[in-house]
Parts: sequence; structure tokens; C-alpha cells
Amino acid sequence: MSTKALGIDIGGTGIKLATVELERGKLASERKRARTPQPATPKLMGAALAKLLDDPDVAGATIVGAGFPAVIKDGTALTAANVSKEWIGTDVAALIGGLVQQRVSVLNDADAAGLAEVRFGAGKGQMGEIIMVTLGTGIGTGMFVDGKLVPSSELGHMEIRGKEAESRASASARERRKISWKEWAMDVQEFLRTLDRLFWPELIIIGGGVSANPERFMPHISVRCRLEVATMGNSAGIVGAALYASEQP
Repeated sequence: MSTKALGIDIGGTGIKLATVELERGKLASERKRARTPQPATPKLMGAALAKLLDDPDVAGATIVGAGFPAVIKDGTALTAANVSKEWIGTDVAALIGGLVQQRVSVLNDADAAGLAEVRFGAGKGQMGEIIMVTLGTGIGTGMFVDGKLVPSSELGHMEIRGKEAESRASASARERRKISWKEWAMDVQEFLRTLDRLFWPELIIIGGGVSANPERFMPHISVRCRLEVATMGNSAGIVGAALYASEQP
């Protein structure tokens, strides 16, 4: 029987979880989802997560991993760009661990998605440097060198033309600015070319909700390195979180 673990993907707009078949990188149970409450405080988000966890499909998991939209060090959130600032200094691992009564391994949410894509998806078999870019409420990034994670890169916060990159190139920025997909693609291209110029990766993977409709923007983007659309969809963050937890000592 395949080993199963619980993966939790916490983002600025949604909280998702499922059990995972680690050997195949597939969901082993139905994906459960709830909207991230506003304000996205530890108390309200913890309550929303507790409701999702009250399900026989996920009860009893002994390996639990969670992706969270922040720089994570030793299970604690050090930043909070798209959730309440109350998360800064919060022990995310302990909070979730109290809900599941298990040890929980926590990493940045884009790192989790990238780990799944590198191991099972668009980056499988690619050596050298890979950068995972998730375009959503903000911009998340995950960096990998020869398959090894370089955690908490947070490159979406780099300054380009006087503003953080995610203020122009995130998916939410396109909606907020009410611009066309083609116009938005130019801002995404500027960000990707900056990454390419600074890090010279072999591959950049584009994920996030917009990756479900790549035909709307990908034809307008050109960069030096190989550019691929993420293949694991909404399961990437869940699978990556569970995989990360399974590999912790």
C-alpha cells in the first residue's frame, strides 16, 4: 500500500488540504477547500482550517506538512505579505500541530508547489537551477539547484521600476488594474527577464491559478531560458507540503 500523508496548502485566498500518495505525487483523498477568512488572522484562519480537518478522510494522518505564504524559519512565520501581520512571529507549526495532534513541518507555499513540480511535474528530470513562480494574490517563488530547495526566496518582493514586482505582475494586480492579459503579460515578462538576468536558471515554471489558462498570456512572453507552465494544478502545494514533511528527520 502506498504511504499516505496529509498536505495543507494555505494561501492568501484559499486553504486546501488532502491526503497524498507520496510515491506517485497524487492526491489520495478528495481535495477540501475553504476561502481564507478576512481578516486573515491566526485565530480566524485556524478556525477555518479546523473545520476542514474535521473529516474522516484526513483524520489519523501521521505525516503532516503545510505550505504557508511567508518566510518560514523553524516553523515560525517571519513575514506576512498577503495575510494578517498578526502572523509575524507566530509558530505556524505549533498552531497547526495543535489541531492535528501531530508534528507538522511547515515551509513557504511557493516552495511547496515548486517541490512538487520539480519532483513530479514540469521540472522532473531537469538539473541545474529551476525557479518556480506562482502568480496569484501575490508572487511566490521557489528556487531549486539540482533538485535541492533553496528556501524562502521571496523574489516577488524585489523592486522593479520603483515598485515591488508583485504590485504589477501578480494575478490580483491584473484584476485590480483592469488591464488586458496582453498588457499584464508585459509586466510578467519584465519580472521573468529580471530573474533570468540575475540567476541564469535553466528553467522557470509558471504556476498559480492563471496557469490553468496559459493561452491568454504565455504567447506574449519571451525569455532566454526554458519556460514551462506548471502541470500539477491545484494539487502542487498540497503534494509538495506532504512530500517535504515526509523527508524531515
